[in-house]
Amino acid sequence: MTVLVKICGLSTFATLDAALEAGADMVGLVFFAKSPRHLSLAAAAELAAHARGRARVVALTVDADDAALAGIVDAVAPDVLQLHGRESPERVAEVRARFGRPVIKAVAIGGRDDLGAVAGYAAVADMLLFDAKPAPTAALPGGNGLAFDHRLVAGLDPGVPVMLSGGLDPATVAQAIDLVRPAAVDVSSGVERAPGDKDPAMIRAFIAAARAA
Repeated sequence: MTVLVKICGLSTFATLDAALEAGADMVGLVFFAKSPRHLSLAAAAELAAHARGRARVVALTVDADDAALAGIVDAVAPDVLQLHGRESPERVAEVRARFGRPVIKAVAIGGRDDLGAVAGYAAVADMLLFDAKPAPTAALPGGNGLAFDHRLVAGLDPGVPVMLSGGLDPATVAQAIDLVRPAAVDVSSGVERAPGDKDPAMIRAFIAAARAA
């Protein structure tokens, strides 16, 4: 089984090139003003053009309305939309139909009770991303460097591919893959020197560790 690797929150050509040259399957661009990884449409369009054909470009949004999504789709032409907010299953289905692109829906996991939402999202999304549930006071829904108990989703088959995220880094990704057996893994803060400041060496190390798992 080849596990796909997504490097999220890229914001410079140097770090994008590190991800592409190391063989990342997906690169994530963030559109959420509260995030230190947030990009303008113009900057994102340049990065997306650079990655086109080498990796799938994923646009991450948080509870974005149709106007915001249309602006991203028109300017950046992402291959995939990632919905990382409190979007309902109905909203996920609506976005997928309206914009004609595959959708990854993030599901925040803090305990077994959170698994109740999985079936509803699996029915309408192309892939589910399991991320750590943020604290109620957290400004960001993801990218906080938090891990969750991966045993909660080990062996879980929702009927669509699963991407594992939340607190992964070069030292932990292989063990996480071995336990959960996801279709893909995703990292953002786990390859950063500081919030929003990606480290090319850590990106390469993460991808190498995931490939060796």
